[in-house]
Amino acid sequence: MTEWSFHFAQPWWLLALLLILPVAMWLRRSHAHGRAARLKLYADPHLLPHLTGSRELKSRERWQHFSRWVALWVLLTLAMAGPRWDAMQIRLFSPGANLVVLLDISRSMEVTDVRPSRIARARQEVEDLLSQNRGIAIGLIAFASIAHVMSPITEDSDAILSRLPAISTSLVQLQGSRLADALEKAKLLLAGQPEENSRNILIISDGDFADQGLLEQARKLASEDIRIHVLGIGTPGGGPVPGVMGRFLTNAQGETVESPLDEAGLQALAQAGGGIYLSADFRDEDTQTIIRSITAQADAKAMEQETTQVWNERFYWLVIAAMLLLVPFFRRSRHLPKGKAG
Repeated sequence: MTEWSFHFAQPWWLLALLLILPVAMWLRRSHAHGRAARLKLYADPHLLPHLTGSRELKSRERWQHFSRWVALWVLLTLAMAGPRWDAMQIRLFSPGANLVVLLDISRSMEVTDVRPSRIARARQEVEDLLSQNRGIAIGLIAFASIAHVMSPITEDSDAILSRLPAISTSLVQLQGSRLADALEKAKLLLAGQPEENSRNILIISDGDFADQGLLEQARKLASEDIRIHVLGIGTPGGGPVPGVMGRFLTNAQGETVESPLDEAGLQALAQAGGGIYLSADFRDEDTQTIIRSITAQADAKAMEQETTQVWNERFYWLVIAAMLLLVPFFRRSRHLPKGKAG
């Protein structure tokens, strides 16, 4: 609904209009008792322009300048007061679900059994999740041997999207894939959200975690109404893990380290956490399924008793008018010097 009620956002600025009267009185008094009036005691009026380098303005010219100043003062004062005369009534919405994404950035995510690599596919999955998101506030944690909070839970998807390109396996020096610390950090992020919202965790990983007791930890989180969903990245056949200098990682026996997708372990983790498991693919159906599962528990709710007014500010019309009044003052008249008589 649109409201057409005219008012000023900052009406106290209108008090500045009262300054016009004392300025007018000062101008009237200074005309009679000004500098030029005192100089007339020491020189004839027709000699004053030659002595001072300027001439005294006539009464009409002085009041013309005053009128221009008054017009500018009124326009700028009204602009500062913030005129408004139409507004939209907008109903407020609150996200009905919170989600923390745990993104695996361990070295095994560089395996290229999915193109172009597991980590690139994982970033794409997060991007798909953000672009399709409706009514979900999302946070992001990147983890390997330790967990890093990349973004708190927010409704600003662009803030997370701006960080995605910088997330890579090179962010961690000590390699490993430890999930327990990331789950604890996700729990802390969710603890600060409204209790009536559903709370969810999405793990994007190839599995093979080094932690013990992950299933018990997942069951405990599920008992606290925190559901764990899992998106597997990779293939059961796996591939060699890239190392440094273009070589592959090797074990103590000199054999190339292979990293298959631990699909059974990830499925068990999702089941213990009361969520769903999906294997990531190049389509966006996987993220759509996860979003539907999350929003099915708690759709975005409209706050029926809370609305806000969004006013259309109109001060710029007055600023434009003031700028047009100032244009003539930018003109400069140039006088060519007279040549000397030869």
